Amino acid sequence: MSRNTDLLLTAIAPAIWGSTYIVTTEFLPAGYPLTVALLRALPAGLLLLLLVRQLPQGIWWARVLVLGALNFSVFWWLLFVAAYRLPGGVAATVGAIQPLIVILLARALLGSPIRPLAIVAALAGMAGVALLILTPNAALDPIGIAAGLAGAVSMAAGTVLSRRWQPPVSPLTFTAWQLTAGGLLLLPVALLQEPSLPSLTMSNLLGLAWLGLIGAALTYILWFRGIAKLEPSVVSPLGFLSPMTAVILGWSVLGQSLSAAQILGMVVVLGSVWLSQRSQQAKPAPAKLATA
Repeated sequence: MSRNTDLLLTAIAPAIWGSTYIVTTEFLPAGYPLTVALLRALPAGLLLLLLVRQLPQGIWWARVLVLGALNFSVFWWLLFVAAYRLPGGVAATVGAIQPLIVILLARALLGSPIRPLAIVAALAGMAGVALLILTPNAALDPIGIAAGLAGAVSMAAGTVLSRRWQPPVSPLTFTAWQLTAGGLLLLPVALLQEPSLPSLTMSNLLGLAWLGLIGAALTYILWFRGIAKLEPSVVSPLGFLSPMTAVILGWSVLGQSLSAAQILGMVVVLGSVWLSQRSQQAKPAPAKLATA
């Protein structure tokens, strides 16, 4: 497949993740963030595990636990903490720092070069997300800000380590391992911290099925496939598409207003994604050979 095809397939994942807000608010019972995260990860992981019928071997048990925690358990827990303590716009804007963190971690763990154009693209993406969903009256909560930053670090580390630790298995199997590990790590926390779910309606079940089968299983297969084929600094900026999709769905499905600033934010987000891809195509000039 061509590089552009790999990019488009990977971009499907954050575009679908943008539906999480509308599905959560319209289809799921409120007040069960850890339980919802658990039900999003563990059933999907176990289903994929039944399909692949392959378990980790040796060092991969420990690595999968670390990746499952970073990409799912810790990240989703901190994401919900930030979402509950901060307005949605502030939480998303804080989380948008992730591509910058990926650039630094990729340099430290993978030896990837730091390209100035990639830094500019990441900053532009943060500005675009702020235009999309940040309001002038947004309140700042220190714990929420800390959780948002820590969540961005968690997923950034998971993204880079998923590239560094490439097992000799398919993206489907790799996704099954991580989702299952992340769900198992969430299980005791959800049972201890939250009350039992109420009786689930058909609407609740449909929402959970979407988040688990589409929003977790399918999207993370595409995401981890993209990480395996592309640099983390190429994949990470695609996450800016998630808040853009959320705004578009809010406007088209829920009838929410769409301001000029938000339209400008979409343009800036798309421009930042394009610029981040251009930055990766720029090759450093070859060193000149010394002459006697």
